[in-house]
Amino acid sequence: MTLNDLQNLVLFESGIVRLTMFTVIKVIVVLLIARILNRTFTRIFNKAIKSNRINRSSAFALKKIAQYFVWVIALLYIMDVIGAPITVLLASSTALFVGLGLGMQDTFKDFVSGIILLTERTVTVGDIIESDGLVGKVSEISLRTTKVWTRDQISVIIPNSKLTNQGFINWTHQKTSTRFNVDVGVKYGSDTREVERLLTDCMNQHKSVSKNPKPSVQFRDFGDSSLVFRCHFYSTELFKIEFIKSDLRHAINEAFNKADITIAFPQLDVWIKQTGEQ
Repeated sequence: MTLNDLQNLVLFESGIVRLTMFTVIKVIVVLLIARILNRTFTRIFNKAIKSNRINRSSAFALKKIAQYFVWVIALLYIMDVIGAPITVLLASSTALFVGLGLGMQDTFKDFVSGIILLTERTVTVGDIIESDGLVGKVSEISLRTTKVWTRDQISVIIPNSKLTNQGFINWTHQKTSTRFNVDVGVKYGSDTREVERLLTDCMNQHKSVSKNPKPSVQFRDFGDSSLVFRCHFYSTELFKIEFIKSDLRHAINEAFNKADITIAFPQLDVWIKQTGEQ
């Protein structure tokens, strides 16, 4: 058997699809070229990241898009090589594609949203975000989902379309410290200036409370059962801010106990009116 006969040796034939030895060789070569191109893209983007010519998130998005493009072109070429009628397949599969499109529209939205997040850099790995009351640190951004670690060390998977469509708070984008507050109520008759001083001292003594801007205290209201105060303070420790608030509440409680100031609690006065005997 000559080399030409070996190349034209038919391995599979069904209708207009015809596989010969030469066709298989071409398919293997195309797959190898696609694999080499994808590895080349990976090396190029890795070098760009190391030289600070592009950020990691944008590089990841562009690399994935390039790889998907290479594989799509390779697949279309392979179908053409083996004799598969691409236009006929597309036309006959219109109903199937419509069904897949309707069923996968959320997935497609997540995919597009992932590209937007990675290219616009509205959120990057390491950012602290808040979405629907959930606060966590971003550990991974893929093309469809974003993985977030909460304060309880629970991994939460968020669809990318939720971040782009519903919005979220990116605490890390703050160039300065962020303001937080702690409320406390004391009983009527307390020395309000002494309460203000103690609250200010508690905030100033905490190492995670910023000294500039300075913490402040507001006498907020005459409540039903208490005099209401609010402690305003700034901090850059965004991820553990709830623990900082807890520390401040402990410190306030201890300071009030030493100063004989009572933290108020709801009270209800009941008046009993006696009437004459029947």
